[in-house]
Amino acid sequence: MSGTHHADHPYKTCTEVTPLCPVSATTLGYYPSKGFNIFFAVGFGLAGLITFILGTWKRTWSYMAFLTAGCMLELAGYAARVPLHDNPWNKDAFETQICAIILAPTLICISIYLTLKHVCLSLNPGLSRVRPGRYPFIFVPLDVSCLLVQAIGGALAASAGYNNQTLLHSGNRAIIAGITLQVVVLLFFGTSSVDYYLRVRKWIRDPAADPHAVALWNDRKFRIFIYAVTIAFSGILIRCIYRIAEMAGGWGNPIMQDEPSFIVLEGFMVVIPCLILAIFSPGFLFPEMAARMSASKKQKKEKSEEKSPATTQHPGSTREQESDKV
Repeated sequence: MSGTHHADHPYKTCTEVTPLCPVSATTLGYYPSKGFNIFFAVGFGLAGLITFILGTWKRTWSYMAFLTAGCMLELAGYAARVPLHDNPWNKDAFETQICAIILAPTLICISIYLTLKHVCLSLNPGLSRVRPGRYPFIFVPLDVSCLLVQAIGGALAASAGYNNQTLLHSGNRAIIAGITLQVVVLLFFGTSSVDYYLRVRKWIRDPAADPHAVALWNDRKFRIFIYAVTIAFSGILIRCIYRIAEMAGGWGNPIMQDEPSFIVLEGFMVVIPCLILAIFSPGFLFPEMAARMSASKKQKKEKSEEKSPATTQHPGSTREQESDKV
């Protein structure tokens, strides 16, 4: 049933749209489009399915796992928005969609971050300013930090309800901080990638350049993969910048209540990268990356099956194996 007016928060007990609980008083301020939300849910579901099938087939394990998880979380978020079309006061659906859609791109970013390591290893590791094997150990923890900060913010905001405005604002600030950190990490990754690209482009013209690297650099499939990752990266970056602007005004601000901007700058800016990353799979376009990931999983499996505690390792072998874990 709908709520009645209270002196402190007149919409505190609203559960459905009525004259006393208008749609304009909800956080979103509108009836979410059922058609677009079903479209996005299907798009993310399809991207996740394609990623899982091709990733399992070609054994791009970690790339597949993070991208699939991100797509499934997006699927859950947009599926939760569908019932909001019938009842914008549906608290459970609103909290599910806001948490899932805010957090999912962080997982998708991890798949993008993994590509830099394998590009460096396949072309010329020596040109990277950072040892290629360390890239995942730099970007993944930073990305997880973004995820945790946003998750904490979402939990605080959800627990605040209508009763604790201080806690609500604290949660909002945490979400903004997490998304802002994500933009910084994305820019750091983009800068590192561009720097490596410029160094390789100069080196590749040298007659002494490795023939295998030159062949890979000129390979049409490899270039398509790089273009696909670049487009996906750009889409996620645009989405994160939009989210900062959306959250900066607080819950229920004009940007948050503008559905067309949400559809374009949140929905399409994430579903397009997911579909691109799924369709232009490294298993087909960048076999070196797939082979390296498959070999890494095999090495870890063999290591886990070793029963002898007296197994010895050559000095330095541990560091070499660490660089190929992801």
